[in-house]
Amino acid sequence: MNATRRTFVIQSVVGAGALGCAGLARAQAAATAPAMVNPTDAQAQALGYVADAAKVDKAKYTKFAAGQVCTNCALFQGKATDAAGGCPLFAGKQVAGKGWCSAWAKKA
Repeated sequence: MNATRRTFVIQSVVGAGALGCAGLARAQAAATAPAMVNPTDAQAQALGYVADAAKVDKAKYTKFAAGQVCTNCALFQGKATDAAGGCPLFAGKQVAGKGWCSAWAKKA
C-alpha cells in the first residue's frame, strides 16, 4: 500500500509542475503581442498604409473619405474598440486601429 501511495504522490507533484509550466508558457505567449506594421515597410508603402488616417495623402489616395479607419474595415481582425489588430494583408503583424490603407473596404 505504501508503494501505491508513494507513486501517487510523486505523480501528483510531477503533474502539478507540468500544469504550472504550461500555464506560464500560455501567459508568456499572450503577453507577447505581434509587432506593429512599420509604415516604411515595402508592403505598407505599396498600400499607402499610415498609422493615423488623419495623415493620408488625400491627393494621392482620392478614394479616401473621412471616417475610414482600420477598425471599420472589413479586413480588420479585431474589435471596433481595439487600438490595434491583425490584418491579412500584413501577415503576422498588427495595424493601428486608427490607421488606413488603400485596400480599405467597408465592413458589412
